[in-house]
This record gives sequence, C-alpha cells and structure tokens, in this order.
Amino acid sequence: MPRFPGYAPAIQTLRSSVYSGAAPKPGVVPVPLHIGDTWMEPPEGCRMEDLRVADHPGMHRYTPVAGLPALRERIAGLQTDRTGLATARGQVLITAGATAGLAAAVGALVGPGEEVLLAAPYWPLIAGAVRAFNAEPVAVPLMTGAETAAEAVACFERCRTERTAAVYWNTPHNPTGRVMPREWLVALTDWARRHDLWILSDEVYEEYVYEGEHVPARPLAPEQTIAAHSFSKAYGMTGNRCGYLVGPREAIEAVKRIITNLHYSACTASQLAALRALDGPGPAWAAEARTKYAALGREAAAALGLPTPAGSTFLFPDVSAALDERGLPGLLSDLAERGVLVAPGPTFGPYPTHLRVCFTAAEPDEVRRGVAILAERLERG
Repeated sequence: MPRFPGYAPAIQTLRSSVYSGAAPKPGVVPVPLHIGDTWMEPPEGCRMEDLRVADHPGMHRYTPVAGLPALRERIAGLQTDRTGLATARGQVLITAGATAGLAAAVGALVGPGEEVLLAAPYWPLIAGAVRAFNAEPVAVPLMTGAETAAEAVACFERCRTERTAAVYWNTPHNPTGRVMPREWLVALTDWARRHDLWILSDEVYEEYVYEGEHVPARPLAPEQTIAAHSFSKAYGMTGNRCGYLVGPREAIEAVKRIITNLHYSACTASQLAALRALDGPGPAWAAEARTKYAALGREAAAALGLPTPAGSTFLFPDVSAALDERGLPGLLSDLAERGVLVAPGPTFGPYPTHLRVCFTAAEPDEVRRGVAILAERLERG
C-alpha cells in the first residue's frame, strides 16, 4: 500500500495528456486537430452570457445531485421519442460531462480486478476511467478488424474471460468516423445479454451521422445498458461540462452514489443552458452543424485519400508508409514544427502507426490548412 511520498498504483497507469505527443515551435500558431471540439459557438440564447439571475433565481446554487428536475423530465421525453422505449425521469442522471458519467458508471458497475472490453480503437479517457477504478481495460480491435456482425461478436468473444464484467463501445465512432450498423448492435447486445455483461453505450455523437443511421443501444437490452449522451458534442458546449446517462433505474441510482462523492452535481448554469438548447434553437443548430461538419469531413478525407466519414468528427489514418526510423514520434514532431497537432494512435489502443484528426476543432480554413500540411507530409513520407 502506498505511503507518503508514494501514490496510488493506478496513478502510474494514467496519462496526464492523451491527445497530443508534441508541441509547436514558439511563435508558430497551432492548428489543433488533436482534440474533439468545434469552432462553432453554442446556439444563441443558450450561452452563458444569456443567463441571468433575474430569470433563473438560484442559478449559482446546487441542483439536486441527479440534476434539474425540468431537464431530466425533458430528456426522459426526448429519449422516449427517439428510442421508442418508455423512459422515466428516474432513469436519467445529469453529469459533469459524459466523461464523468462514464467514469462513475464504471465505478458503480465494475469491481477491482474485473475487465471491461473496449471496442478499439476506443475513446482514450474510458481506458483511464477503468484503470482509475482499479479494473482492467481490454482493447478489442473491433472497428478496424470486423466487417460483419458475426466478426464483431467473434472479436469480443475472443477477449472475454471469467473476469469480464462489462463492454464499452461508441457510435458514431470516435476515432474512425464509422457508424455501427443495426445488425452489429443487435448481435453484440444479444451476446452481452447471454454472458450477463453490462453494456456502456457511448452515443455522444448521435447528432452527427452523415451516412446510414444512428441506432440507440438501450432498446436492444434495456435491463443492462447505460447510454451516455453529451450536450458538449450535440450543441457545441464542451466547456460547459454537461452530459447525462440513461439506463435502468436501479443502475442509475447506483451510479448516482458515485456521482454524489465525485462532483456532487453538474454545473447549474450549464444545465440551464442545456435545457434552453433542447427547448429552443438546439435542434436547428445541430442540423446546421451537421451540414458543415459533413462537408469538412468529405474535404479532409479526400485530401488524405481516406473514405468519407459516416459520422462523428474524426478521421483515423494509418500513416505507416510515411514513417521513418523515428517512428510515429518523428512524424508528430515534424507536424508540430509546422504547427499541426494531431492525436497519436497508441492512445486509442494498439495502433502504433495511426493518427486521429478532428476536422471540426478549428475554423474551417484553419482545418483545411492543417490537413493540407498533413497530406503533404504523408506524401513526402
């Protein structure tokens, strides 16, 4: 056991930075293609500058731990409409971003030493959340290794052990830009049900599907699925840190116990902004963003010689042909010297020759400039 000046063993497995392995030269204006964000401001009327105490008495006080009742009620109705699965307010938990919600779900559902199978490449912070709660993340090369529902199930089954307690996937997918088809999700949820596994379904990019359809996982296995959603991604509110979980009432109550001792309640003003977005201009804003994102995604993919992304805001190229004896760190360094920051593949699982590129994190012209520099460097390689 650690004693002063030592630290908990889990700390040794966590990185303080997961999205960029290099820094730009002094004086070089960076093009931040490494973080999943947007250049667009939230909808008008839903920004912090639009909230006043006169309109929202108590907006600087705590909300109930589970969130503003009006917001939870609104989300329950939204989820009922979107999924066709009757959803009550008690099944909704507002969290300080989907990140905190997913971490709390791991803490509530997975015991120390148990395993969580992560559909890889995976969103990096989920692996850290699993490790932080003294469980073990297991990378399952699904999104780069399967093309059919049967292959997807086989990928997971090969990695399942007696210690497996839960599975995690995200769709639309960060980082590959793929959208998991219905047949996959039906097969995977049936498989998880057979083996009594919790399902963590990360659906934060549900608003951003350009080809195909987003299929919610909860209706397929409602008794054992917790779905994560995010106002950050839906409405350009990453800095607000407001997301939510939806799942079985008893499981949500268990996660709430972790949240109570983690951050107590999500930011009150952020919840008010989220409610305003849902009740007002949010859907129209997301529709406009979807059109702009899809166009930028097509441009970026074409410049890099990649398939057009079906959803999310990312590309995940294999850059092995452009690597020299320095490997991926050398390429990251070359790009950083020219101000282009990208996320290294190994932070998403066993992908030592890949990069993740976010095509919405900067103004469109800056994204085009950064992608052009990346494409030039890959061609030279």
